[in-house]
Amino acid sequence: MEQQIKPVFDLQQKHKFDLRKTDAKTRIGKLKLLKQALENLEEAIFAALEKDLRKNPFETAVTELYFTYAEIDHAIKKLKGWMKPKPVGGTLSNPFSSNKIYYEPKGVCLIIAPWNYPLQLMMSPLVSAIAAGNCAILKPSELSEATAGLIRKLIAETFEPKEIACFEGDAGVSTELLKLPFDHIFFTGSTAIGKIVMEAAAKNLTSVTLELGGKSPAIVDGTCHIKKAAEKIAWGKLVNAGQTCIAPDYVLIEENRLNDFVEYYKAAVQKLFFEGAEINKNDYAKIINEKQFKRINKLKEDAINDGAVLTFGGGADEQSLTIVPTLLTSVKENSAIMQEEIFGPVLPVITYKNLKEAIDLVNGKNKPLALYIFSNSKQNQRKIINETSAGGTCINDVLVHISNPNLPFGGVNSSGMGSCHGIFGFKTFSHERAVVQSKLGMTKMIYPPYGKKIGLLKWLKKLM
Repeated sequence: MEQQIKPVFDLQQKHKFDLRKTDAKTRIGKLKLLKQALENLEEAIFAALEKDLRKNPFETAVTELYFTYAEIDHAIKKLKGWMKPKPVGGTLSNPFSSNKIYYEPKGVCLIIAPWNYPLQLMMSPLVSAIAAGNCAILKPSELSEATAGLIRKLIAETFEPKEIACFEGDAGVSTELLKLPFDHIFFTGSTAIGKIVMEAAAKNLTSVTLELGGKSPAIVDGTCHIKKAAEKIAWGKLVNAGQTCIAPDYVLIEENRLNDFVEYYKAAVQKLFFEGAEINKNDYAKIINEKQFKRINKLKEDAINDGAVLTFGGGADEQSLTIVPTLLTSVKENSAIMQEEIFGPVLPVITYKNLKEAIDLVNGKNKPLALYIFSNSKQNQRKIINETSAGGTCINDVLVHISNPNLPFGGVNSSGMGSCHGIFGFKTFSHERAVVQSKLGMTKMIYPPYGKKIGLLKWLKKLM
């Protein structure tokens, strides 16, 4: 594989100097080409996601394909403005100078995508990389095999290898790619693998963007509309069978609201994903593979053995890789299911007596990728936001912050670093270059010799 990768990497290293000179019109043309290629393969994309994750075409359209279209359209609309050098104010040291920020492409970028949203999480950073004028090498996940093959076909038929190339394969391919001195690496996946990527990048002093995950809490207080909260949490938790990096991982609920939440959650799940007593597999995704199925099931069973109460669901069918939506109450804070990201359709619920107790529990864990607040109290909303840290937050909703390209999407510390989408993705794949053009030689005032200029310091201090 190294013999195939290195020549393409070298080809892109040479071509990046041509790409950096491209104007907005040229880059917009490439974005339109990408969108057209996706539109031509829509039916094949639906089939691939159905094979990999049993996704309904509607869910694929909303969460993968149309999401990508919206990202492309936004970039096309805004790119000319993004690329313009941004004037900024001067300082005492250069009061009559021109000061601007130029956005230059980073060069050759590596994009490694995961298996849970294999199209969206590859295409979204690719849109930003193209908009910023970069070359790119793509590595889709081998676990979503059908979609990975389709991405390789799409890229090969749409772009020249000297500009964008795609390599399929297992972790060995990623290892070979990470040995190369890329100008930037964009990785989406688990925190554990993110550390490996960062370590490899450090050897070449390559900048990185890490979109990771973690345990994203939903805090439900006594003032919220409990039925709406339960319905929204049920949808956000169970879309793609819980295999979503920003899915609510666990619920912290004021203890006097628990019984109502349980009943409304059960009703919401029945309405969304059941036909009578049976799960509707046409609308409910499967777990990606046997390894993940067994991991999630073990977390659930260990929690129950440790005292958690199985309040709803609990069924699992290994043959179809289906885990029925499951609700656990009386979950112990030190149980395994509260230590690692679940990434599946099992929802632990923990009660609290006062808001400080809930906030302390959240702050006792690593900073999450998302935090959800269900409250009609402005005071409680402000308190939670001011006293916690998270990559992003929704108030009285879940997941929707990722759909607005005017907002940055990214984690903090163990849930990631850097941002993507819209202007934030463009900046991620760009170097912000400071350019100062002097017009008057005011800085000569501070040149040596210094002997007769001591009095100047008092004057300068007053101006600062």
